[in-house]
Amino acid sequence: MSLDPHLFGEIDPPQRLLMGPGPINAHPRVLRAMSADLLGQFDPEMTGFMNQVMALYRPIFGTQNRWTMLVDGTARAGIEAALVSLVSPGDVVLVVNFGRFGLLLTEILQRIGAIIETVEAPWGEVVPMDRIADAIARCHPKIVATIHGDTSTTMAQPLEGFGELCRQAGALSYVDATATIGGMELAADRWDVDIVTGGLQKCLGGPSGSAPITISDRAAEHIGRRRHVEQGIRSAGMVDGAGPRIGSNYFDLAMIMDYWSEKRLNHHTEATSMLYAARECARIALGEGLEARYARHASAGRAMTAGLRAMGLTVFGDDRYRMTNVTGVYIPDGVDGEGVRKAMRELFEIEIGTAFGPLQSKIWRIGAMGYNAMKHKVLLTLAALESCLRMQGFALPAGEAVTAAIGAWPEGQGA
Repeated sequence: MSLDPHLFGEIDPPQRLLMGPGPINAHPRVLRAMSADLLGQFDPEMTGFMNQVMALYRPIFGTQNRWTMLVDGTARAGIEAALVSLVSPGDVVLVVNFGRFGLLLTEILQRIGAIIETVEAPWGEVVPMDRIADAIARCHPKIVATIHGDTSTTMAQPLEGFGELCRQAGALSYVDATATIGGMELAADRWDVDIVTGGLQKCLGGPSGSAPITISDRAAEHIGRRRHVEQGIRSAGMVDGAGPRIGSNYFDLAMIMDYWSEKRLNHHTEATSMLYAARECARIALGEGLEARYARHASAGRAMTAGLRAMGLTVFGDDRYRMTNVTGVYIPDGVDGEGVRKAMRELFEIEIGTAFGPLQSKIWRIGAMGYNAMKHKVLLTLAALESCLRMQGFALPAGEAVTAAIGAWPEGQGA
């Protein structure tokens, strides 16, 4: 059998500007870090890098938690590890649901066998804290889980007081911050939440494949009661927890914590290149300064929104709770939304996002985050969108989008 050699040519993807809801273009420093030589998982240099990652991500999560580390896998790996390690079959879990990713939490919890209660808001809104408090009082959950920023709706759930509500009710709290880590403030300690997870592929400007996580001492104690060490790595004197075994081996946070601890109890082979990527993402974020970074994302989101409105387009959702890094905008009547996305991709090498669920074919989701939260990239995206809308016969003021976006970017702030 002969194979066409062109089927196996060198990978050479187009140089697209990824201005959707994620993934986005990785920072060149992150890609360079990933090309470094591999090390054995117990090499002192490698375990030193692991310790550095733990230290680097504490300020990014806004925490002093000892258990701040990585779960190998995409952001969803962190979500599933948190939920499967916190929740036992039959536990009551309250999900704060205001979009696709709140629904994802319920999907994972159904597979675990939890009893699921929800408190919900329509897509484009968030759930007020008093309604969360009422739901906690109604259903007495063991765990309360929410999304911070849901890219499906472009809304960010306020979390001041969230953890305290949960603790007063004796519940543990979980926050999925995949879409906001590195772009909007995370304050795990101030929010008093127990577990927060993230991903690299959005505001942190890395590739998908590693999930930073932070775990409070309270949650670590709960997880430790479910600790069961693999038979093949047990040694004399090891004592398992009295609680039910965590229902996944790979996502067992008790064993992953042992691996990241001084014990270095083998669980899996650490994804070395992804650890390098996560380390460099954090170094870049801290080197820029978190406050400056959050301000840059806010400026990019404000400029994008101003430009879209200057075109005569309607921005989706509640302005008070909009994520800084993703903006939803209604597709105008009579415009082929997928045709515009295709033209932007093929003519300008720019990708913007489509939508899910009740918003499918109704809005575009346009991101400006991480390495792409820059003035010139926002302006290029707006100019390209204006051109593609004109090609479809949509009338709009010429050049006003770029002018409005420039005006919305604070004078003197770095691009």
